Amino acid sequence: MSDWSTLSRTSRPQLERADQPTAHDSASPAQQTSPPSARLSVNGLTTIRWDLLQDVSGCRDSEISSIGLWRPKVLEFGEDRAIELLRDSSMDVSSVSWVGGFTGTNGHSFHDSVWDARQAIRFAGEVGAECVVVVSGSRGTHTLNHARRLLLDALRELADDAAEAGVHLALQPMHPMFASDWTFLTTLDETTDILAMADHPQIGLAFDTYHLWQEPGLAARLRELVSLVKVVQVSDWHEPVRSRHDRLLPGDGIIPLAEIFECLIRAGYRGHYDLQVWSDKSWREDYLELIGRARRQFQDLLPPTPVAAAPPTR
Repeated sequence: MSDWSTLSRTSRPQLERADQPTAHDSASPAQQTSPPSARLSVNGLTTIRWDLLQDVSGCRDSEISSIGLWRPKVLEFGEDRAIELLRDSSMDVSSVSWVGGFTGTNGHSFHDSVWDARQAIRFAGEVGAECVVVVSGSRGTHTLNHARRLLLDALRELADDAAEAGVHLALQPMHPMFASDWTFLTTLDETTDILAMADHPQIGLAFDTYHLWQEPGLAARLRELVSLVKVVQVSDWHEPVRSRHDRLLPGDGIIPLAEIFECLIRAGYRGHYDLQVWSDKSWREDYLELIGRARRQFQDLLPPTPVAAAPPTR
């Protein structure tokens, strides 16, 4: 993974608000009592020192009923054992991460990457996951058009497998600083262009607050794109960045998460919010305390009233 360079951000920005008032804006004090339902899951990357059994036990002990699966932990634990564990625990699975690398820049061929993705989709269906997160692979020496064609070919091959398994494919764009290692998709526009060309109901978007919070006109874009969002990946931004793995728990950084969550909920999003914190610091901490604090701070960031919204998209 390439080194992070510091972006100049000195204060928590605010998302632009819609010009027209809504039921939320005009709600009476008596109505402002209970937050809307929002499902928090904890991704195995956040608790990187735990194995899958510890992840499941830790979520249950923290009164969190959903989990995001990191595939290396699943493979280490064993897929059959993982399926049995997750069924016995009655945990909801928000996502399985990751599949992709279809451009071959990670050393695997296109056909190997598609085969691997099919195995992940099959497993995701077995555990009832809502989506499998897809990362394209970097552009490498390909032309941009060829890289896009490789990604589209893979998505079209995998879409029917996903439909048969009952899961979505969630295509993830990342901050440009990840482009040389992970994906050539670095903006919402680039990603939605691919989704439009793929044109399949099982293919949508993985929205990561860390990667996309600086998108221009984000509030308006979220209202437009919410039906495409299959999972929201949540972490916060430390300023200045201290290392390559420097994400924070929600509420500890400068991303306007409260406004982002409100935009999503207003627009009808009812999917999972997957806590995905890559952090040298938090990886060394007590994970039960970390998860408990993340859960409380996430709840504090949700809208304080029932939000008037479009019909739920999930």
